[in-house]
Amino acid sequence: MTYESTPGAKSPGYLLSGQSVLIGAPGVTGFGTDVFDVREIERDLANEIITREHYSHKIVNTSYVHLGLVIEGELMGVLQFGYAMNPASGATIVPGTGNRDYLELNRMWLDDRAPRNSESRAIGYAVKFIRRAYPRVRWLQSFADERCGLFGTVYQAAGFKFYGEHVSTFWELDGEVFHNIIMTDTSRRQSVKARHLIDNRHRAKQLVLRQFRYLRFMQPRFARRCTLREQPFPKPDHATRLERQPGSPPGSEV
Repeated sequence: MTYESTPGAKSPGYLLSGQSVLIGAPGVTGFGTDVFDVREIERDLANEIITREHYSHKIVNTSYVHLGLVIEGELMGVLQFGYAMNPASGATIVPGTGNRDYLELNRMWLDDRAPRNSESRAIGYAVKFIRRAYPRVRWLQSFADERCGLFGTVYQAAGFKFYGEHVSTFWELDGEVFHNIIMTDTSRRQSVKARHLIDNRHRAKQLVLRQFRYLRFMQPRFARRCTLREQPFPKPDHATRLERQPGSPPGSEV
C-alpha cells in the first residue's frame, strides 16, 4: 500500500492499493497520513468489532462501506456506511436520489485511547475517501441522539450541516436497545432478537428520544435541491443528557 502524498508528510493523502483497476490507475483504499488514516477493512472484521465494542452490540446488515481507523499502525476504530433504515426515504430529502446515490453512517466506534478530536477527523477522512472511491454518492447522512448527549458536535466539526430533529421510539430490554420499527414492521420480526423483544415487551422499557439529522453534500448543487431547511446547530442545553452507554466513547454517537 502506498500514499498518494509523500509518506510522513503533514498533509494527508489517498491510500493506494498498488493494483490497477479497469482504467489503469491504482485503486483507492483509504485516506490519511502514515500515522492516522481510515482504510477499507473486511466486512467480517468490522462487524466483529462493532458487535463487541459498540454500545448497541448490533450491526446494520445493509452496511457496505467498512472503514477502519488506524492510528500509528493500530486499528482503533470502525466506521460503517450503507443504506438508511428506509433506503427510499432519500428521495424525499433530495428529489431524484436513488438508493445508491447517498450513504448513511450506520455505525461508528472509536477506542477510548484515540486522541482528542479523532472522531471528527476520522469522519472527515472517510468523506474524502468516499468522494473518490464512490463518485456516485451525492450526499451523506447521520443521526445523533440523546443517548450520547453531545447532539452531533463531531459532525459539526467534520463539515456536516444540521437539518432538524425528530422524535423516535426505542425499546430497551436486557441491556440492548431496539428501534420501534421492529414492533411495527412485520417483515423484521423473523430474527431471534426481534422475537425475544416482542415476546417480552411487557419487560421492555420504552425510550422516546430526540434525534438530530446531519447531512454532508458532496457538491453544492445537491444541497440546493434539498427539501429540508438547514438550521443552526443544536446546543447541549436543548436536550436532556442521558448516561453514556458502556463502550460508547465521547463523540461516538452512531
